[in-house]
Amino acid sequence: MLIVGVDEAGRGPLAGPVVAAAVLLCDGGIAGLDDSKKLTAKRRAELETQIKARCRWGIGEASVAEIDRINILQATFLAMTRAVEALGFEPHEILVDGNLLPKWRYAARAIVGGDALHPCISAASILAKEHRDRFMTRVALDYPGFGWETNMGYGTARHLEALRQHGPTPHHRTSFAPVAQMILI
Repeated sequence: MLIVGVDEAGRGPLAGPVVAAAVLLCDGGIAGLDDSKKLTAKRRAELETQIKARCRWGIGEASVAEIDRINILQATFLAMTRAVEALGFEPHEILVDGNLLPKWRYAARAIVGGDALHPCISAASILAKEHRDRFMTRVALDYPGFGWETNMGYGTARHLEALRQHGPTPHHRTSFAPVAQMILI
């Protein structure tokens, strides 16, 4: 049975895309999978390499423009759909971390805390976080001062101060209140 785990990274930040991953675990699984937030960066990177080498997986993104146009929840569902479609096969069932599901043609279940309960969701959590963190680290080079290489776009004190000083960048979500307020000033 083809059971795929799906999770996202980046719903709460003020900047950057929302990223989702879909993973069909390989036979025998991968030891040490857990919610990506509970793992060290080093361990996440090690597991990401194993997942990509041994499992079927897909990544989907929704851009800042899409987030601002359709809202973060719908953009998250769009990223999830793109991740599942990137797998290149039709899953029998999809397990999604959280309490809401996209409107899919697939059989699917939302599972609160699923990234700590189901290894396939844990694997998706790791891939989504690693992918998004790499993106934010790259764009941090173009926009120094916002601290994206460490805060990954979340509204930390450093990020908010840079937003006040320099205004929003093309990577900021203008539909999010702290960014929208800076535009009005």
